[in-house]
Amino acid sequence: MQRQQLGVTGLNVTSLGLGTWGLSGDGYGKVAEAQQDAVIERARALGLTLYETADVYGHGDMERRLGRLLKDDPRAVVVTKVGTDRAVSPPRKRFDPDYLRRAVSESVERLGLPRVVVLLHNPSLKALEQGEATSVLQELTDTQVIRGWGVSAGDIETGRAALERGAQVLQLAYNALWRRDVEELKGEIEAHQAALLARSVLAHGLLCGHWSVHKDFPDGDHRGERWTPDDLRRRVGQLAALRSVIGGEVLTMRSAALRFVLATPVVTSAILGPRSVVQLDQLVREVGREQPYLSAEKLSKLDVRLTDVGATT
Repeated sequence: MQRQQLGVTGLNVTSLGLGTWGLSGDGYGKVAEAQQDAVIERARALGLTLYETADVYGHGDMERRLGRLLKDDPRAVVVTKVGTDRAVSPPRKRFDPDYLRRAVSESVERLGLPRVVVLLHNPSLKALEQGEATSVLQELTDTQVIRGWGVSAGDIETGRAALERGAQVLQLAYNALWRRDVEELKGEIEAHQAALLARSVLAHGLLCGHWSVHKDFPDGDHRGERWTPDDLRRRVGQLAALRSVIGGEVLTMRSAALRFVLATPVVTSAILGPRSVVQLDQLVREVGREQPYLSAEKLSKLDVRLTDVGATT
């Protein structure tokens, strides 16, 4: 599997990373502990070296699980996120220095691994502009408590502020139907030599192409609140664009969607979110092993088709 430098952290990671939000049971419903272990162990067996999590996933359990299962893997890099205080009800965002130092210390202890990178978890633009939060993570990097730092950003303005504050790693949502943030910031990401971790690469399952416009989500599944019926109908209709590049090694819409992300030069790693070993095997098998993930001809055709169906943001 292809490996790339994780920005200026000095670490190398695979072009595919294992995300653990869905695996934790927080976003889509419960996953058995044995299955959680099996997915992580399978990712390791397949050669993935990048694992993405947060201190709040499973109330810290995903960090503990990754630490236990990866302790003997000298290549493993864990990117975790902090900044959500669940000790209060309702949970709230906190990026003050005292809280961040405590949160990072607890994450590092739960993981117990030598290669940990910490991101601020969806901070506001104001939190970044104040500078205290980013200064704390830079200090912890300089003193080698962590191996690098960055920001998981929710919009262009926050992503830009993160880069201006020196973030070594930036995480953004990026997929065939949501391109705007990465396209707007790619020049700045390259100029700052930052790593880009692409999340939501399958749009929470939408880009697998299996849903009808009447898709019903069970209780506890965040997707039931993410799209209105009209939004879902529009997005399902836009999936037709992906069918234009299916053929040859591109066997499915899921493959086309993943290959689109990895064919974007500024992307360091695409974060996958499988909830079973079968899903993980499918994703890794269909994405291909190396560039070109999609030919220049197919990329051009896809761009035209995405514009035709109105998927321009």
